[in-house]
Amino acid sequence: MPTSACPSAVPAAGDRRENLLLRELVAVYSHLSGLASQDSDVDGVVRLVAHRTGSAVAVLGPTVEVLAAAPTDAGERLADPAVSASLGPVLAAAAQNRRPVSLPGLGAAAGPIVVAPILVGDEVAAHLVTLPPVEPRSGEQELDDDLNLLLTEHAATICGIILGRERVVAAAAGQARTDLIEGLLLARDRDDGEAERWAGHLGFVPGCEHHVLTVRLLEGGGAGTPASDDTAHVLALAEHAISRRLPGAIVAVRDTEVVAVVAAPPGRGGGLDGVRSLAEGCRAAVLDRHPDAAVVAGVGGCCRTAGEISRSYSEARSAVDAARRMGRAPAVLAFDDLGVHRLLLQVPDLGELRAFAADVLGELVRDREHRANLVGTLSEWFRCNGSPQRTARELHVHPNTVSYRIRRVEEIAGLRLDHYRDRLMAQLACEIMQVLGDVP
Repeated sequence: MPTSACPSAVPAAGDRRENLLLRELVAVYSHLSGLASQDSDVDGVVRLVAHRTGSAVAVLGPTVEVLAAAPTDAGERLADPAVSASLGPVLAAAAQNRRPVSLPGLGAAAGPIVVAPILVGDEVAAHLVTLPPVEPRSGEQELDDDLNLLLTEHAATICGIILGRERVVAAAAGQARTDLIEGLLLARDRDDGEAERWAGHLGFVPGCEHHVLTVRLLEGGGAGTPASDDTAHVLALAEHAISRRLPGAIVAVRDTEVVAVVAAPPGRGGGLDGVRSLAEGCRAAVLDRHPDAAVVAGVGGCCRTAGEISRSYSEARSAVDAARRMGRAPAVLAFDDLGVHRLLLQVPDLGELRAFAADVLGELVRDREHRANLVGTLSEWFRCNGSPQRTARELHVHPNTVSYRIRRVEEIAGLRLDHYRDRLMAQLACEIMQVLGDVP
């Protein structure tokens, strides 16, 4: 009876194909592992898997945005309604089980779609998705479904290693940047060149006009102030607003404030006014999301060297302190606009300031009616350089009314405003009441 060679030929061909597929899988595994030890990124992993398998490969972020894809039309295939409608539950299942999941072929796909979670620690940072080619590759090159599942899972593991490494590097770089900024803000007037080196690493350009801007969330700002759990979110809004408007700014978050060293815009509307406008925009961005937040912005004086950054920062904080002590929160205060208030801020006891104003103005301080009519007129009279006509225009009264009120001030307070000393003391007392919010 003749013996046929066909039965033995079939398993031989099957063994040969299986060996080829295993060798291909091992080769891809080895190449992927090599990427993990090199300075590669997830794009390199995606390109390698797509090239060796003929599949379309993509990495999807937490909000299903495409972070990397190969070939370029992989994102378009994922956007196909037949695919995208079924992809969400598969991503959720893969994330929950921490294992790859297969989705039967949809649309033009020639085989199953594989979704593997990319883990960074215990967090699912992204997903790796492989879509089989629309036209299958020639027999011996095509991985079967089980091997494709294994390869996708291993590629996802390599992506997790790369993303984890990138996070560590980014965190280290961020901490180093924070340390440099802290050093510049707190190292007042260093003259050893170290501050210049620190500032150079951060992109500071010596000789150009800079100002330090602080956007601070005041504590105890009332019922509308965000809870402590929301403080980080509020500050992140301010940080984003500054970085978006001025990508080159040196920005850091410190406790309850965001601090930025910003270059003054050139030309008209630049300088201090330009920085003030930036501060107003950042504060508005925060209030748009948290309208009742007690947010105050302060701008320090000009700094042209790294050693002056600390002084400008101190001035910006003083401007914010002025707003807080005034009992109200102006949109923005610049230190250069504080005038004599700079000296008043140095007095720690507000009671001493009130006592001084009371000694100078007497009954004008103690009587609420006098304080509203007469002290308000006196303050405006000083701002108008003693001109009854200008004061009248500002107060919308007759000049004779202004002259009458000034005479009443002199009579009640026992002052002679044509004498230098009395005039100076009275003006300082009005400024104190302005700082304390006692003048309407």
